[in-house]
Amino acid sequence: MHAADLQRPPAGALYVDHVSHFVADLDAAAGVFEALGFRVTPASAQRTPEGPVGASNRCVMLEAGYIELLSPTHDTPAAGRMRALMARYDGVHLVCFGTPDAQGEHARLAAHGFSPQPLVDLQRETSSGTVRFKVVRPAPEAMPEGRIQFVEQLTPELIWQAADVNPFRLGEVYVAAAEPAAAAARWAEFSALLPRAAAGTVRLDADRGAIVFGPPVEGIAAPGIVGYSLACRRPEALAARCAQLGIAVRRVGARRVARLPAALGGYLVFG
Repeated sequence: MHAADLQRPPAGALYVDHVSHFVADLDAAAGVFEALGFRVTPASAQRTPEGPVGASNRCVMLEAGYIELLSPTHDTPAAGRMRALMARYDGVHLVCFGTPDAQGEHARLAAHGFSPQPLVDLQRETSSGTVRFKVVRPAPEAMPEGRIQFVEQLTPELIWQAADVNPFRLGEVYVAAAEPAAAAARWAEFSALLPRAAAGTVRLDADRGAIVFGPPVEGIAAPGIVGYSLACRRPEALAARCAQLGIAVRRVGARRVARLPAALGGYLVFG
């Protein structure tokens, strides 16, 4: 089965679809991933039917989910909000849940007091065709950790091209908060997932992927998104490439943790 066939959740399910590094220089950020052995897609500008959003991306497509590199490119309100988040710390500022029903999520968020913005129809041009997706965002103040949203992928076959897919799977996303249990409870209401305590943290397990809440971490302003984990078949090869780039890697149990350089920011856990 092709990776694209696995990206749209079935009815009633929820995936962790992607995370986004907000970056000042798309090519510099992509260059770090390429030096680590990842394939990165070409730049693509996001649009709504009304015109440009003011941001462009490059993506690291995975067997499950993807990592987005997103950069503000124009002086638009959306780009201004991105720059404000980037000023807080270098790293990940967006977590997106994948849903089969964006309209239903929008209605649920409204009913639970998250004051969602109007449902957004987004698109971007790629060499494969026009990628289309629907995005649901709450009021910015409702989720202070960053841009937390839902996406309904309408054309997964156009972005999960076989030649672009890297042999990794997006796993956990790590969130730092002064009161992790309270943050997890709010995210639980946002996502309709059940929180559970686990080894000094609080987890929300989706049908694919998870969100893990813990205390503040060095270099990441709390509340904020610390980083994410990737499941891979050859962690020792990635660790060796990190060492070649001067990226320190430490062992934590069976997995490894790397603090990514400033061109990306944030922490990568792999194993």
